[in-house]
Amino acid sequence: MTTEMQEIAITEDKPLLTGQADTTKDAELAARILLDQGQEHSVETPHGVLHVTLHGTRTTRRPAILTFHDVGLDSKSCFSPLFKFEEMQEIVKNFTLIHIDAPGQEEGAAAYPQQLTLCAHVYAVGVNNLYRSVSFRTVIGVGVGAGAYILARFALTNPDAVEGLVLINIDTNARGWIDWAAQKLSSVTSSLTEQILCHLFSQEELSSSTDLVQSYRERISKAPNLSNMELLWKSYNSRRDLIFDRNSAFKCPVMLVVGDHAPYEDAAVECNSKMDPTTTSFLKPAKLTEAFKYFIQGMGYMASSCMTRLSRSRTTSLSSSYSMDGSRSRSRTLSQGSQGGQMPPSPSQTMEVSC
Repeated sequence: MTTEMQEIAITEDKPLLTGQADTTKDAELAARILLDQGQEHSVETPHGVLHVTLHGTRTTRRPAILTFHDVGLDSKSCFSPLFKFEEMQEIVKNFTLIHIDAPGQEEGAAAYPQQLTLCAHVYAVGVNNLYRSVSFRTVIGVGVGAGAYILARFALTNPDAVEGLVLINIDTNARGWIDWAAQKLSSVTSSLTEQILCHLFSQEELSSSTDLVQSYRERISKAPNLSNMELLWKSYNSRRDLIFDRNSAFKCPVMLVVGDHAPYEDAAVECNSKMDPTTTSFLKPAKLTEAFKYFIQGMGYMASSCMTRLSRSRTTSLSSSYSMDGSRSRSRTLSQGSQGGQMPPSPSQTMEVSC
């Protein structure tokens, strides 16, 4: 496989004036078309091809929003519902969105050799290769599960490249012996689909067999690239510890989110305990869209006039799974019907966002 990097040229169509939103109908239409269609690129790295989709404005004057999906999902099923919400159009019009598909996870991907072995940290190297091929000085990372781990590792090794991180259901620890043994037993007694579902959902949700769980089960079991999905699953399970503490943590603002009773709740709480409390938010927002916009605003990239207030009455737990159909779940949903993209529920130690 060639290691030659391909440069993705991103030119700004119309520079934005500071503090002013582009309100013309032509600009709104262009943003919508770009959001719906996207610009697809394949970036070859020494560790595989990264399928990349660009959405939103093509400005390079602001950091790009770089997303990385979880195991069992791709960039489209994980993040498209979120950025199609009306409340997110200020983000779409003012930022470039770069959605990454892990090697072999995009629709129509060719099967990877089963003997191929990739460790999770290698994907972070691939993200670095991608970063060097685009014309952005910095990025804001949004990762879920395995994607959160990968972007966190990227941020620790490339601190000057990352201005902010939104890490959802992150586990920064390598698998211990007990977890390793449990995973080995599970691989013998359970199908790959059921293993991934246990990663995405709580036992309570799996037992209740909700429509959302069923939709994920069908999607994963019938995925044409299931063998590639297994490679990513094995890679994530072979992850190494992320080494950091409050004195040597991330140099950028971080927003941590995790669901109530989520599979990785304890791991996320432990991660929070090692973070710098002055730059870290461990939140239970009622709406992902508003929480995310406030996070962006806190970095000085959105005027306060663009923001709406967070509702005190919306105290519904955010799901730790990413819904494909918009129905509410505790697990990993980015799309939550008409509620503005609720996020995974966070533990009781977290504070609730309100203004």
